[in-house]
Amino acid sequence: MIVCVLTETLKLDSILGDRTAKAFAKQFGITNLSELLEHYPRRYSKRGELTPISSLPIGEVVTVVGEVVSTSSRRLKGRSGNLLEVVITDGSKTLTLAFFNQHWREKELHSGVRGLFSGRIGVFSNKLQLAHPDYELFSQEIDDSEAKAWAELPIPIYPASGTLSTWKIQKSVELALSALGEIQEVLPTNLLKKHKMLSLSESIKQIHVPKIDSEWQAARDSLRFHEAMLLQIQLAQSRSKRNQVEASIRAPGELLGTFDKRLPFELTDGQRIVGQEIEIDLASGHPMHRLLQGEVGSGKTLVALRAVLTVAQSGGQSALLAPTEVLASQHFESIRSSLGDELSRALGLRLLTGQMSTAERKIAMLDIASGKCLLAIGTHALISEKVQFFDLSFVVVDEQHRFGVGQREALRAKGKTAPHVLTMTATPIPRTMAITVFGDLEISTLAELPKGRQPISSHVVELAKPALVARVWQRVAEEVKAGRQAFVVCPRIDGELVEEDFQPTEEEEEQGPAPAAAAEVVEALKLNPALAGLNIGLMHGRQSLEEKTAVMQAFTAGEVQVLVSTTVIEVGVNVPNATAMVILDADRFGISQLHQLRGRVGRGAHPGVCLMVSASEPGSLAMQRLDAVASTVDGFKLSELDLEIRGEGDVLGNLQSGGKSQLKLLRVIKDAELIQQCKGLAQDLIAAGLPAETVKALELADAAALKRS
Repeated sequence: MIVCVLTETLKLDSILGDRTAKAFAKQFGITNLSELLEHYPRRYSKRGELTPISSLPIGEVVTVVGEVVSTSSRRLKGRSGNLLEVVITDGSKTLTLAFFNQHWREKELHSGVRGLFSGRIGVFSNKLQLAHPDYELFSQEIDDSEAKAWAELPIPIYPASGTLSTWKIQKSVELALSALGEIQEVLPTNLLKKHKMLSLSESIKQIHVPKIDSEWQAARDSLRFHEAMLLQIQLAQSRSKRNQVEASIRAPGELLGTFDKRLPFELTDGQRIVGQEIEIDLASGHPMHRLLQGEVGSGKTLVALRAVLTVAQSGGQSALLAPTEVLASQHFESIRSSLGDELSRALGLRLLTGQMSTAERKIAMLDIASGKCLLAIGTHALISEKVQFFDLSFVVVDEQHRFGVGQREALRAKGKTAPHVLTMTATPIPRTMAITVFGDLEISTLAELPKGRQPISSHVVELAKPALVARVWQRVAEEVKAGRQAFVVCPRIDGELVEEDFQPTEEEEEQGPAPAAAAEVVEALKLNPALAGLNIGLMHGRQSLEEKTAVMQAFTAGEVQVLVSTTVIEVGVNVPNATAMVILDADRFGISQLHQLRGRVGRGAHPGVCLMVSASEPGSLAMQRLDAVASTVDGFKLSELDLEIRGEGDVLGNLQSGGKSQLKLLRVIKDAELIQQCKGLAQDLIAAGLPAETVKALELADAAALKRS
């Protein structure tokens, strides 16, 4: 939030009236003047330009510049009242405006009048129609010079709704600006002049009320600069505060040496380099705040385990937080196997999940509280108030995007001193990538895959092509016949969607067949001739830990050939013999989830195949996402695409989803160069001492973020 401190306290109803203020709050969540002034135009039109009516999208709120061709009024058949129909044109196509019981509008909407017309576009009697549109007419009493200026004057087109049209928003912003007066600057004037940027006051006024195109373009550039600078200052302050906090100093010793000797393979170059980076962090005396990112199977958990042994050498406790009980259990088993009996006993290795028996939980919690357990692996159960650590020194968060900021902080708060924190992800999601670019985290990357990983071929299968769909199940049967296994993933258990990472657009939620439900798919596959005689298992989040464990053990042992599941198998599940992944209604999943799911196959001696089945129309946004996933197995490329599609997320706040971005004009991918430039400028500014107005603006931004959370 970069508009001056004064605006935060000015409520909209004091300027716009109660009714309009309530509409802004309901439609956009805008409650004060600052938020209104940061509701920027999405584009600019010209009064001399006519929007092509032929390209208007049915069902959307649109704005049209048009000229009235004719008007007609008639009484309604079979009911009281009358209908006024106004035909407008953009010079090539016509559009009908319909007003019920408002015949008085005929006096001002006469032939030859031009103006802006806005509403939700529909079709009536095979004609495009706007019912009860809002409009603003242009004055006709102007001379040639005024007409030229009027035609060239940029018209701001705002993100609008059916209740608040773009010019209603424009009028409201103009009222706000006239009530506000001069806007206080938040950055040093000499800094703005040096980089040829406008002041905040000039920028706000010119982006909303530009006289020529170059004014709003300069305003946008300047506002992006303001955003990047304030964000980088906040992030630099965050890093500085962490560096002032003391943390326990940990150094490697005999435990790590014993473990490394046990390894049946050599560490990759990437694992050695990242291990050294983490070792330096652990010995720095300040809390580590590092993101470890790498493709599925790149060895992130091994790197984290070596750090755990370093911390344990001097008696420090570690906690590994996993998003699901299946993954927590798999981590526990794989880590116990990697450590061996002797090191497992030395670490007092314990598992803690919500579905363990009371007796098992009690033993685990006592060992954690007494310090006997130096490595606790678990789910959200580790965050419970009842769980107390003796000396929590190191926190590992696996698949960090599955946890909210508050959950991660709750675990960190269990340390007597600030614990070191390592977060891990196989596919950077938008918020992770945004933080990476903005520089709030130290970043380690494992780009090198262990030897022996097999290629995965990916294909999109259109549900509208029955022959291809039938081929999907034949392909699964072929893999099973060859002695291998398959996953089938569904977005529902039975009646409810369980997938949380992706929210479909209104277009994607149009009427159509219900998404595939795992429980129903199991029964259908048992009747499929191609899969006759196969043992088909079912796993989902509502099953008990014992049920899920039993199914996974049967699948791992090869007793179950086809496992139908929801996204509980998305991360961490390792079945080397599984080579086929079928994702039903794949358009219901986000890009990062599709990539994670695909990573469950091709982990053994044979190549993998991923078949994404979807009812989406060719060329639709949903199909574009699926085609993108099918085109590459590079998770970092996909994360960039995900970032562009879904947005950056709330970079500094507690919000996780891309749709809640606090960024207004700044875009992580597009403005990466500007962001990096401002990182250095922010550090210089902090070193010289922040101006009082900057400090005040940052305090306001912090307060606003706290209010949002």
